[in-house]
Amino acid sequence: MVGTAALAVGCGLRVGGFGSRATSEASYETTSAVPVVNSSRMSIAASKPVDAYVLLGGRIKSCWFNATDPLLPNHVYRANVNPNGSKVQITIHQKLALGRPGLSTYAIDFQQEGPATVVSTQNRKMTPELAAKMQYDIDRWKRGEPNCSKEMPPVAAAAPRAAAQ
Repeated sequence: MVGTAALAVGCGLRVGGFGSRATSEASYETTSAVPVVNSSRMSIAASKPVDAYVLLGGRIKSCWFNATDPLLPNHVYRANVNPNGSKVQITIHQKLALGRPGLSTYAIDFQQEGPATVVSTQNRKMTPELAAKMQYDIDRWKRGEPNCSKEMPPVAAAAPRAAAQ
């Protein structure tokens, strides 16, 4: 328990440094005109792909796949890290029997482009509301916000009510 607390404090300190650089030196590009983002790219200056992966991957595991209240209880997390750390991909899959990964539903790529790491996301099979929530969380974490949040982005929160009318 003490080790976990120390790790969380260490991640918190690291997040502040990462987030402060990302906030002032990040560029954001949306590749979709649809309000619910199907894919996006964000460049994080002065960060290697493996470093960005450690930060975001830790948040994803602790927030979306935690034991008590997971956002994605019927999905599994997979990561593929290039041996030299220059390219990383996280994929979220539907959960099959015995927790094995099935159909890939969401992908997050970390790739070196010049001095920055570009983080790209792609919604493959998630519902638009869930994909919007995931993108919302990733964007918050890239800005340095360390917490898990059940808050839905405005577009995803408004979509079900608009459809019901």
